[in-house]
Amino acid sequence: MIFKTLWRSKPKETDRKSDIVNQLDSFKYKTNIETRFADFDSLGHVNNAIYFTYMEIARTKYWGHAIHWDWKKTGVIIASATLDYITPIFMEDKISMYVRTSRIGKSSFDLEYLLVKMKNNEEVICSKGKTVCVAFDYQSKNSSPIPPDERNKMMVFEQLSE
Repeated sequence: MIFKTLWRSKPKETDRKSDIVNQLDSFKYKTNIETRFADFDSLGHVNNAIYFTYMEIARTKYWGHAIHWDWKKTGVIIASATLDYITPIFMEDKISMYVRTSRIGKSSFDLEYLLVKMKNNEEVICSKGKTVCVAFDYQSKNSSPIPPDERNKMMVFEQLSE
């Protein structure tokens, strides 16, 4: 059985709030993503499930660089992960991921992602993603408030106001 990926040929309609994610300059963190041979399917483009791995790689780098999350004190679990595929990624493409914290609640926060590739010296958006992250206490096995230090670091790095 052969499966063919059908990429959207007409733009997906979005509301104004979700259109903010298209503004690359609103992201303060960007990291390169190295593709592996195993990421590609038989049609020569990145398998759809691998995009979530790229999001995981980028958020781990983001937390290490921007937030310096103390994993020994408080864990983080992913409550929700969504992704919109826009254009495929092929073996010759060089890709990068933008990451930002867009919302901070009491025990959860949202991360947004843009996966881009270079084409004709311009960044082309390949996918848009979002994860809802929850601060988690593994001893009590319950969500916990976001630690004040990490909350403050997110607010300062992203220049968010409460």
